[in-house]
Amino acid sequence: MRRFLLMAIVMMTVASANACTNLIVGKKASTDGSVICSYNADSYGAYMPLYHYPAARHQKGDKRKVYEWDTNKYLGEIDEALETYNVVGNINEWQVTIGETTYGGREEMVDSTGVIDYGSLIYITLQRAKSAREAIQTMTTLVEQYGYCSEGETFTICDPDEAWILEMQGCGPDRAVSKERTVWVAVRIPDDAICAHANQSRIGKFDMKDKQNVLYSKNVIKYARKKGWYTGKDEEFSWKMVYAAPDFSGRRICDARAWSFFNHHKKGMERYLPWAMGIDKEAEDMPLWVVPDQKVSVEDVMNDMRDHFEGTPLEIDSTDVGGGIWHMPYRPTPLYYKVDGKKYFNERPISTQQTAFSFVSQMRSWLPREVGGCFWFGNDDGNMIAYVPVYCSMTRLPECFNAPGANDITFSDKSAYWVCNWVSNMVYPRYSALFPDLKQVRDSLQHAYLMQQPAVEEKALTMSAPAMREYLNDYSVVQAQGMLARWKQLAVFLIVRHNDMARKPVDSQGRFKQSKYGLGATVERPGYPKPFARRLVKETGERYTSPE
Repeated sequence: MRRFLLMAIVMMTVASANACTNLIVGKKASTDGSVICSYNADSYGAYMPLYHYPAARHQKGDKRKVYEWDTNKYLGEIDEALETYNVVGNINEWQVTIGETTYGGREEMVDSTGVIDYGSLIYITLQRAKSAREAIQTMTTLVEQYGYCSEGETFTICDPDEAWILEMQGCGPDRAVSKERTVWVAVRIPDDAICAHANQSRIGKFDMKDKQNVLYSKNVIKYARKKGWYTGKDEEFSWKMVYAAPDFSGRRICDARAWSFFNHHKKGMERYLPWAMGIDKEAEDMPLWVVPDQKVSVEDVMNDMRDHFEGTPLEIDSTDVGGGIWHMPYRPTPLYYKVDGKKYFNERPISTQQTAFSFVSQMRSWLPREVGGCFWFGNDDGNMIAYVPVYCSMTRLPECFNAPGANDITFSDKSAYWVCNWVSNMVYPRYSALFPDLKQVRDSLQHAYLMQQPAVEEKALTMSAPAMREYLNDYSVVQAQGMLARWKQLAVFLIVRHNDMARKPVDSQGRFKQSKYGLGATVERPGYPKPFARRLVKETGERYTSPE
C-alpha cells in the first residue's frame, strides 16, 4: 500500500513522458552476449523514483485499481493476477525489461474509454511475464480485454534471449460502431542487430508469414481497410505509413536520434542522413535495424545515451548564440518557436535536460537470474549522471532513489533526482567551464562500477540464492548512496571553484591550491571563450574597441 500511496503523490503533476529514446542491442551484437536496452524517460516537470513492486500472491477475484501513469487519473480496475513478480525500475526478477516511446499516430484511434494506459501497461506486465514473448501476450491480451487509452506507442520488450519492439494503437472510443479495442504488431530484432526508436513509429512492412519473429493482431490490416486508410495488397502494408506516417517532426526531431545511434556503430549511415534531416520528401527510409560493424558494450550504450549529434551535420552548434557564452549543447523548451510569425525548431538529441530517469538494462542468459539482470540506473540526463548498478533481484531500494517526502515540487538533499538536477542545472548554462569537472567525477564513478562488476558477480555466484540476493541488494544500495554522497561533494566543489565566473586553481588531485600564506591561490579569470569573443566583436562592431 505504501508503494501506491507514494506513486499517487509522486505522479500528481507529472507531464506526459512523450519525448523519450530507446536503444536496443541483440545478444550476438553485444560484446558479452547480453541483450541490452536503454530508456530515457524525458518529461518536463516529472519526478520519477526507482519504482518497486514486490512479488506477491493474490486471491481469486482480487482487483487492481489502475491509475494513469502520467496524471494519476483513476481509470478503472482489472482482475489481479494470482501471482506477481518482483519489479525494480523497468526490470523484473526474470530479467524482462520494458521501455517505451510515444509516437501518437492517428488521433481518432485513441480510446478514451480504455482502462489501461501505456505506463500502467508496462508495470502491470512486468509483474506478470517471465519472458519477452509472454510480455507481448500479456500486454495485448490486457488491452484487448480492458481497452487501451493512450496514443500510439512503441514498446521495447527484452529478456536475456530476445529483443522485440511492439507498436500499438487503440481503435477509437465508439464501441457501438466497432467492438475492436486495439491494433498492434510486434517484430523481433535479430540477435546480431541493433535497433532504436524515439517517438516515431518504426515498423514498416512486416512478414506476416514469419510466425517466429513477427506477431500481430488479426485486424492489423482489416481495420485500416475498414477505415478507408489502406487499399493496397496485404504484403505491401506498412504499419507506420498507414497508422503514423512520419512528417518533418517525425524524422528530424525523432528518427534522427535513432539515426545517430546507428551512426555510432555502422559505417555508411550518411546514406540515410537525408531521411533524418526531414526535408527531402523522397529520401530513402531508414531501416528498422542495422548490424553493427563491431560489437557493442554496455558502456558504449551508456555513452550513446549522452549523444548530442557530435561530429555530424545535426550537431548542435554550441558556438552560436543559442549556446550562450559557454557553448551549451542544449536548447530550451519548446522544440518549436516563432519569430515575427515564422516557425523555427531546435535540434532534439538523445541527451536532453528534461530526462527524469535513464537506464541501461543488461540481461544475461548464462547467469542465474538474480545476477544476470543488471539495471544501470540514474535520475537525470544521461550525460549528467553515472549509471548505478541495480540488480533485478533486489527488494530493498536505496533511499536516494526513493527519498521520503521528495517530489516534483519538494527538494530533498537525500534525493538523487534533486541532487543530480542541482548539479546539472549549474552546469547547463556554463557548460564548457563546468562540464569537465562533472565529467571527471561521472567517468571515474562509472569506470569503478564497471571494473567492480566481474568481482562482485563472481563472489555472488559462490552463494546460495537467498544469500546472493541479499549480497547484491546490499551492494546496489551502497553504490547508490555513495553516488549521492559524491554528487553532493561535486555540487559544493562547483560552487566554490567557479564562483563569480572566475575559477579557483586545483592540483592534479582536484584539491584547491593555496598561497604561501594559507589562503586560496589567485583565481583564474578565463573570460570569454575565443569563439564567443569573436562573435561578440562581430555583432557589436567598434562599440567596445579599447584605445591603444
